[in-house]
Amino acid sequence: MKISRLEVEHVARLARLALKDDELEALTGQMDAILGYVEQLNELNTDGILPTAHAVPMENAFRPDQVKPSIGADKALQNAPDADNSCFRVPKIIE
Repeated sequence: MKISRLEVEHVARLARLALKDDELEALTGQMDAILGYVEQLNELNTDGILPTAHAVPMENAFRPDQVKPSIGADKALQNAPDADNSCFRVPKIIE
């Protein structure tokens, strides 16, 4: 076994999980299987393979920033239900 019941109990305690004995046994087996699969990955030859953060190449999808004139306060407040001195008026929510 790659992981013991005590280690699973420790992880459960860190995650604030209250597990029953049968749940601990099941999780121990499942976590052991997961670690077995990870161990299989360590057997792969990865020489010459560059580490990647994404499976597909990513490019910056954002355009460069451009300074443009704003729409102005009058136009921004044109459809406001209630405006006062170039500000939006909203109902008071704090009592």
